[in-house]
Amino acid sequence: MLRDSPPFRADHVGSLLRPRHLLQAREDRAAGKIDDAGLRGIEDRAIEDVIALQREAGLRSATDGEFRRGSWHMDFIYRLDGVSKAQDNLAVHFKNASGELDFTPAALKVDGKLGLSETIFGDDFTFLRDHVADGVTPKLTMPSPSMVHYRGGAAAIDPDVYTDVEDFWADLTAAYREQVRRVHDLGCRYLQLDDTSLAYLNDPEQRRAMADRGEDSEHLHEAYIRHLNEALAGRPDGLTVTTHMCRGNFRDSWVAEGGYDFVAEALFNQLEVDGFFLEYDDERSGTFEPLRHVPADKLVVLGIVTTKHGELESKDALKARLDDASKYVDLDQVCISPQCGFSSTFEGNSLSVDQEKAKLALLVELADEVWG
Repeated sequence: MLRDSPPFRADHVGSLLRPRHLLQAREDRAAGKIDDAGLRGIEDRAIEDVIALQREAGLRSATDGEFRRGSWHMDFIYRLDGVSKAQDNLAVHFKNASGELDFTPAALKVDGKLGLSETIFGDDFTFLRDHVADGVTPKLTMPSPSMVHYRGGAAAIDPDVYTDVEDFWADLTAAYREQVRRVHDLGCRYLQLDDTSLAYLNDPEQRRAMADRGEDSEHLHEAYIRHLNEALAGRPDGLTVTTHMCRGNFRDSWVAEGGYDFVAEALFNQLEVDGFFLEYDDERSGTFEPLRHVPADKLVVLGIVTTKHGELESKDALKARLDDASKYVDLDQVCISPQCGFSSTFEGNSLSVDQEKAKLALLVELADEVWG
């Protein structure tokens, strides 16, 4: 049957395609043509429109499309006390059907004690909260603490600030616990922690890169799971927490490949969240067999609709995918969504807003037919 609490049978990851006028406004702000208040007003109106888009598609949850961010994770990470932008850029190698392209976001450095002076995205969430319709659950997305470490590792941490990596983790998870408490106080009841690292580590190439960096790559996922649990320790009652894992999403491209087999047993049995958003839109994601490890009290949100192209999936083909998944996990534990966001960075993927809405509506229709 359909669900009245998150995650919903038809859900979505978070980011949505930015309208051109919003992208232009961000350019105008960077050029000094408008001020912060002018940009925020334009963002407000765009977010009102994208809330309406989600409602018209039939979704029971809504995000602000991450419209106030340039990146799904770095806008959050840079606002933590003790984190600043490094002068150098990261070099992230993405792949797509046409070949490869590089993404070069600014790197980070931990050059002070980690903490939380402000409620990150607090004003953004309250605007969302105040503008969703009755019966729609506002969802806040933010990166998991693992991303602060995965993006730089020991080389990004000033040894004069943290001589022991466990002290780094203790302060980072404490900051997250405070963030979780504060957003709950603002009325957040649906929180999603996005974590590409736990999907990347299924890829032997990514594990090799972590080993070259000096990490214990065979057990790094277990460490990340432990620290994420520390970040959620004592979370408020009534707060649903999910995590989303994908293998990279930038302009139709990806970074990692491989099924969830390497992390599945630890991930599903040890990570103390209510549900898992999983990328399952093509063969890069592997088989559904790792779902056999999902405990009876957890939900999985299968990302069987892609955001990497605009062609609408066949409903019959999606039902066949769900039949396949049901061999390993009870369908009562299953929800469905796109495999990732539509716009993890401000550039977005190459489909249209109409195609985005059609995919969301397809998920709602499919959920109604499968779960009644």
